[in-house]
Amino acid sequence: MFDKLEDLLVRLEEILSELNEPGVANDPARFQKLMKEQSELQPIVDAYREYKENKETIQDSLSMLESEKDEEMREMLKEELSDAKKRVEELEHELKILLLPKDPNDSKNVIVEIRGGAGGDEAALFAAEIYRMYVKYAESRRWKTEMLSLNENGIGGFKEVTFMIKGEGAYSRLKYESGVHRVQRVPETESGGRIHTSTCTVAIMPEAEEIDFHLDMNDCKFDVFRASGNGGQCVNTTDSAVRLTHIPTGIVISCQDEKSQLKNKDKALKVLRSRLYEMELAKQHDAEAEARRSQIGTGDRSEKIRTYNFPQGRVTDHRIKLTLHRLDAILNGDLDEIIDSLIAADQTAKLAKMNQ
Repeated sequence: MFDKLEDLLVRLEEILSELNEPGVANDPARFQKLMKEQSELQPIVDAYREYKENKETIQDSLSMLESEKDEEMREMLKEELSDAKKRVEELEHELKILLLPKDPNDSKNVIVEIRGGAGGDEAALFAAEIYRMYVKYAESRRWKTEMLSLNENGIGGFKEVTFMIKGEGAYSRLKYESGVHRVQRVPETESGGRIHTSTCTVAIMPEAEEIDFHLDMNDCKFDVFRASGNGGQCVNTTDSAVRLTHIPTGIVISCQDEKSQLKNKDKALKVLRSRLYEMELAKQHDAEAEARRSQIGTGDRSEKIRTYNFPQGRVTDHRIKLTLHRLDAILNGDLDEIIDSLIAADQTAKLAKMNQ
């Protein structure tokens, strides 16, 4: 491990030297690549430098203790020694986590698809609440959201919604959200006061750039139609809505959010490219089934991952058996405690696998 850390320290110094070269900013692609590499290496190198400093403190304190006679001074040295040993242990664990193989998609934007599942109108209302939860979470992290397509049920619920979240590290934090989310509550439409269970399905996909996934346009069929729903004066007067069919897979994507046919076409292609990229990733995951089983978020859309229980005001994540009695705050976008716990559990599982 330490040989690798020394190499990373040298590499960071090389990057900083290259960034100081005159004219480096004239090559935006190279400049961006160097800046990205620096931001990835900096926390590892900072932790390693602190680790080395504390190791030196341990050596110095031990050698001074051998010759020091003054009792008060010896107590100070012992305290310093104890603190340094404790910090070295913490930093060793921190460095192991920092050196875990990175998911190449972690820094990407995400495309989120939410679909109402079992429960009819109540499931659609719940899907709309889950959508708002992610939008508020994105706002809390200063990420941007962009609606891609929406199918409403007429009473404020979403049968299906697809949107993008743009921001550094969006996928690294949201990738654990894929799966079935379940709600338990008395629906507003229920006169008998009985608790119903409804579900919605969340799919989190890294935004696929053209470099990630080559889409053959000969496999794509476009149809245009008139948009429906609320959209102002122009909405029903032009064929601006787009239906995109991917012939080999049968995937159909409709976009009618924009008044421009071209913009709707671009959005539909963006969603299709990310869906196909996700299917490609799923194939790779299946090929590494053993590794996948050790991880927290399998990304399986059929996996029941979380229950939102309104009568008890609690949210339970079934993968890590975490229950929080903060339902209102979580639905208002306060997801960090759940996501941090999922990341920690995933890292622990990966470390355990590495140590086998």
